[in-house]
Amino acid sequence: MNLLPVKRAILSVTDKTGLAEFGEFLVEQGCELVSTGGTKKMLQGAGLPVTSVSDVTDFPEILGGRVKTLHPHIHGGILADKDNPEHLATLKELGIRTFDLICVNLYNFADAAARGLDLRGAVEEVDIGGPCMLRATAKNFHSMLVLPDPADYQAAMQEMRDNDMRVGLAMRQAMAVKTFRATSAYDGMIADYLGSKTA
Repeated sequence: MNLLPVKRAILSVTDKTGLAEFGEFLVEQGCELVSTGGTKKMLQGAGLPVTSVSDVTDFPEILGGRVKTLHPHIHGGILADKDNPEHLATLKELGIRTFDLICVNLYNFADAAARGLDLRGAVEEVDIGGPCMLRATAKNFHSMLVLPDPADYQAAMQEMRDNDMRVGLAMRQAMAVKTFRATSAYDGMIADYLGSKTA
């Protein structure tokens, strides 16, 4: 699709710069917010209605937070091609709702490495769910908008203002490119760190 209506979003970020303003804009325009952990608390603290990911999945966060967004009710809603009737029929059959926007930035692994954590401690700072959501959304840019960086919030809001809460394909593709570059750099940084350590 060319213009994507934005009605449902996942916000789950480490860097919360500008997030309250962005979340407020989305809510004022009728967008449903879904979130996790500290991001959810921050949005609620700003007076915004937000649904917990665990309420969407009907499954609690487990393994100390290692598993929370890795679930068909999240990734099915992200990866469905909205131009494919078979995909939409499958979601309807399984009771899965689509998402339109994923706003995610990753655990600060560089900071963890700089703090001199031992290998096990540093590994706990490796983000898994975030890169999975980012890559899934970037892959499906024909049906989704991904925002991997707070620096993009203003441009996204302007795009939605200009298009009656819809986002054009050109911006979605540009954000997909930025996202794949970001996740690639993130994986490279982790690989370099692990390669420099003795297990």
